[in-house]
Amino acid sequence: MKKAIITGGGTGLGKVLGKMLSNEYHIVLLGRTKEKLEEAANEIKQSGGEVSYAVLDVRSRIDIEQVCSTELLQDDIELLIHNAGVGYFGPLTEAMDEELEAMFETNVLGPIRLTKALMPQLEKGNATILNIISTAGLRGKKNESLYVASKFALRGFGESLQKEYEDSGLRVVNAYMGGMDTPFWDETDHISDRSRLRSPLEVAEIIIEQYKSSDEIVIESKK
Repeated sequence: MKKAIITGGGTGLGKVLGKMLSNEYHIVLLGRTKEKLEEAANEIKQSGGEVSYAVLDVRSRIDIEQVCSTELLQDDIELLIHNAGVGYFGPLTEAMDEELEAMFETNVLGPIRLTKALMPQLEKGNATILNIISTAGLRGKKNESLYVASKFALRGFGESLQKEYEDSGLRVVNAYMGGMDTPFWDETDHISDRSRLRSPLEVAEIIIEQYKSSDEIVIESKK
């Protein structure tokens, strides 16, 4: 069975995508927290899917090198989903260097390094790279300057790969969605009305419906 790799696979959208795609792929969940990965993997197993997981922090070059060198990620990769992400919000003058570094390490450098490490396997067949970006990769937003900058960077990476591999079997899909009602927002008051946010299930359903036929998916928040 072909494999689908999902970063940030232990919670939120990554967890839901893993469940929904497990009828088609052997799911490989990657994430920082073993307990959350185990929980997500057990749910997939209970539904009859094939699943593996590995602890990986996408901010760590060492983690990426080690996990990508294992047998788990050597063959049969058909789908790579860059879902792991982090965001800090507020005026630029109040932003800390640690927040800037965390966002670019997680949202940009991690996907770039992981893609590069797996490219020999991805180039072998008709694989797809799916970048989960956010509508912050489409337009600027108040009090999100650094987060938006990181998402624009991932967008540029994806669009450039689309051109680089347009004559090959490798597809690159950029998905832009508004905020989702997940624990991502639990420690910030940046979103005052979470009723406008779509659930991870809603977003996952739209992505799965469109990613095989479209190179760009835009999912706005509810009005």
